[in-house]
Amino acid sequence: MLMTKGRAGGPEAGLSRVSGALLAMSRHLEVRDVLKTIVVSARELLDAEYAALGVPDDHGGFAQFVVDGVSEEQWKAIGPLPRQHGILAAMLKDATPQRLADVRLDDRFEGWPSAHPVMSDFLGLPIADGDEVLGAVFLANKRCPKPEGGCGFTAEDEELLSILAQHAAIALTNARLYERSRELTIAGERARLAHELHDAVSQKLFSLRLTAQAAAALVDRDPVRAKEELQQIALLAAEAADELRSAVVELRPAALDEDGLVATLRTQVQVLDRAHSAHVTFASRGVRALPAAQEEAVLRVAQEALHNALRHAGARQVDVTLARRGQGARLRVADDGRGFDPSAVRRAGRHLGLVSMRDRAGGVGGGLTVESAPGKGTVIEMEVPGG
Repeated sequence: MLMTKGRAGGPEAGLSRVSGALLAMSRHLEVRDVLKTIVVSARELLDAEYAALGVPDDHGGFAQFVVDGVSEEQWKAIGPLPRQHGILAAMLKDATPQRLADVRLDDRFEGWPSAHPVMSDFLGLPIADGDEVLGAVFLANKRCPKPEGGCGFTAEDEELLSILAQHAAIALTNARLYERSRELTIAGERARLAHELHDAVSQKLFSLRLTAQAAAALVDRDPVRAKEELQQIALLAAEAADELRSAVVELRPAALDEDGLVATLRTQVQVLDRAHSAHVTFASRGVRALPAAQEEAVLRVAQEALHNALRHAGARQVDVTLARRGQGARLRVADDGRGFDPSAVRRAGRHLGLVSMRDRAGGVGGGLTVESAPGKGTVIEMEVPGG
C-alpha cells in the first residue's frame, strides 16, 4: 500500500514522492551514487532527522556506509565506521525489520561514540536480493509528535520503507553489474593500449638499432653520412619517447573522484601539450559536477579524440573545450590535422575509435557528432545530460 495519510499533500503527493525516489535510484549507475540516493530518498520520504545505509563486508564491518542528516564535521568526529553488532547485526544476519520506540532502551543497544547524534525512535530494514542481504537502511528521529512511550514511525512507514528497500536491492544489483562490466571494459582498453605500445615502440627500437649499426659502419669511411644517421637516431628516440609518454597518460588512472572532471582534463591536456610538438589547449565554462558515469565517459571520449588528433592526424593545434549545457555538459575537441572522410572510413572498416566514442556517449544518455573532411581537420562534439 503506497497511500501516505497524514503527509502533506495526501495520498497523491505520497505516490509522487515514491515515484520520484524510485526514478532517482534507477538514474544512477555507480554503487556509491545509488547508496546516497537511497539514503536521501528514505529520509525525505519518511521525514526523519537521520538516515544511513550500510553494506557489510566479510569481516564484521562495513565495506560502505552512507549517511544523511549528519554534517561532514560531525561524521569525522564520530570516528571509525560501526561494526556489525546490536541492532545492525539483527537486520543483517536475521534479515528482520526493526521498529523501536527508543533504540537506547533496546537490550541489544551497545552505545555509540560521544560525538554521535542522539537518536530515539528507530526504523531499520534489510536490503535483500533473494536470500542475500546486500545491506541495511535505517532511519532515526521522525519529525512528528511521539505517542507516550511509543514510536514516531508507523506500520505504514515500515511498509513504505520496505517498498523502497526492494527497489534499492534492484538498483544496487544493477549498479554492481555495471561496475563489473566497466572493470572488464577497462581491462580490455589496457590490453589494447599495451598492444599499441608494443607495436609502436618495437618498430621505433628496431629502427634505432638498424640506424645505429649503419652509423657505426660509416664513422670511419663516411663521417658526413654517419652524422646524418646519428641525427636520425636522435629523431627516432624522440618519437619513441613521445609514444611512451602518450601511453603512460592513457594508462594512468584518472583522478576523477579526487579532482573532478575539469581538473583531470586540464592536467591531461597540459601533459600532452608538453609531450608533443603540437599545441594543445583546454578551456572550461561553467561546468557543474556530473554523475560519475557521465564524467568518466566524457574523459574517455576526450582521451580517444586527443589520441586520434596527436597520433594519426598530424595536428599542429588541438583545442579542447568543456562547457555547461543545461544540467549537463558539452565536450568539443577540434584539431587542424589532415582530417578524413567519415563515410569512407566506415566503408573501409576503419573506425579511429569512433565506434567506442559513440558507445560511450550513448551509454550515459548522450550523443556524439563528428565533422571532418580531408585537409580540413576534425571536430568531435559530445553532449551528456546531468544527474
